Amino acid sequence: MADRIAITGAAGGIGRVTAKTLRSAGYDLLLIDRPGSALEDMATPLESPIFPLEADGVEAARAALASVEGPIYGLVHLAGTFTPDRELADTPGVWERTMADNLANAYDFATAMEDRLPPGRMGRMVFASSVAYRRGARDYVAYSAAKAGLVGMTRALARRLRRRATVNAIAPGVIMTDMSVPLVTESKDRLLADIPLGRFGAPEEVAPAIRFLLGWEAGYITGQTLNIDGGMAMN
Repeated sequence: MADRIAITGAAGGIGRVTAKTLRSAGYDLLLIDRPGSALEDMATPLESPIFPLEADGVEAARAALASVEGPIYGLVHLAGTFTPDRELADTPGVWERTMADNLANAYDFATAMEDRLPPGRMGRMVFASSVAYRRGARDYVAYSAAKAGLVGMTRALARRLRRRATVNAIAPGVIMTDMSVPLVTESKDRLLADIPLGRFGAPEEVAPAIRFLLGWEAGYITGQTLNIDGGMAMN
């Protein structure tokens, strides 16, 4: 039986490419996203079960993972939203929604995943942070804070799970998906000036990094955050 990977945000721009990449690599998948996200269109070609996540909270996360039997080898958490807060707290509810959609949901799925890790071997968790956590995004303060929180959570989970799972994060830069179109439309020249490679990234350049972090080759990597941003942030 192939190892199973649960992917949240599976119907998003990076999620769809990641799902295809992991399926091609021989993994079984559980595809998780919000209802109405075109998740259903992915199930047949990828021969994978889907779970439309209709509620928030750890019990909803547990229900999603419980939709398949047996241990789950890995979690790829890509779910998130990208909402500006140009007026900071004068933008009603933006902090609460951003934290719920980008950080609290990751915490809930990490909690649910802990009991589903394979016994007697190392599992994998990969969380999607952002270049915004390193650089700070001027008009996305709440988003930058949430993505920084994901990195702190990744490090803490890596210590907590120790010999049960490796836990890492990725920090994509400007990746051309539907989510990034408004930002690119508004600030294309300014953004490109900050990218040493002089172009935006593609989901096909993110998915292989996720596949690597899930594989045996990454077995001695944990608690780390991998930049995938064309050089916008350098360690």
